[in-house]
Amino acid sequence: MRWALLTPALLVLAACGGGAPPGDPSVGVPAERLYAQAARELEQGNKAEAQRLFADVERLHPYSDWAGPAEVMGAYAAYADGRYAEAVEAAERYVALRPGGKDVAYAWYLRALALYAQITDSRRDQAATARAAQGLTDVMERFPDTDYAKDAAVKRDLAWDHLAGHEMTVGRYYMRRGHLGAAAGRFRVVVEQYQTTPQVPEALERLVEVYLAMGLRGEAERAAAILGHNYPGSARYARAYKLLQPDGPKALEGEKGWLDRTAEGLLGGE
Repeated sequence: MRWALLTPALLVLAACGGGAPPGDPSVGVPAERLYAQAARELEQGNKAEAQRLFADVERLHPYSDWAGPAEVMGAYAAYADGRYAEAVEAAERYVALRPGGKDVAYAWYLRALALYAQITDSRRDQAATARAAQGLTDVMERFPDTDYAKDAAVKRDLAWDHLAGHEMTVGRYYMRRGHLGAAAGRFRVVVEQYQTTPQVPEALERLVEVYLAMGLRGEAERAAAILGHNYPGSARYARAYKLLQPDGPKALEGEKGWLDRTAEGLLGGE
């Protein structure tokens, strides 16, 4: 998405004039002109210089009409330059100092984007992903009727999928090691907290397998019922249904894949 489209009215260029005094080149330059210089630098791809000039607007003209927009655009310049932690900090500063500012919705959205950009591989610690998901949720809840909220919803679903994927990875690990209670806990998190993600059918099928291995047939049947109600024609439900039959594990013995080998090991003893 082009930054110019994300920041309406923030980059209206001011009229330009003569040179700056010696020493600090920004001292004595009107806020409007400094902002215009920063905007030009940003348009030309000089993000670090743009951020410096936007910061000069804040520093030298804190009570001008340009200070607020400069704060937001300084945050954007950091984001565009890949300095996401700085972008988050700058956006949070704007929100804290100007909770009623005209660009507050964009500041919240920019903060969420910067958090989202820091999402890590689903096999690693997911603290950054969880924070990104919450930041995107904040945008959706605070500004529900905006384009920011619509985009945040899409990204939040992707963040949730990441988090669900991490839970599944850990759950599978516990399952392979025979730590059935811990595995069930991870799969339940996916079913209960990330219901809109593609990970749910597998999580439900895994719960059927784990509960059967633990001797909790009632719980296994409930998980299978949820799976059948929501994904009636899926391969996951077909497998779960077979497992619930009297000869369930044996019925799956001829099927290949680590999922089935795991189930066999758990149900037959490794």
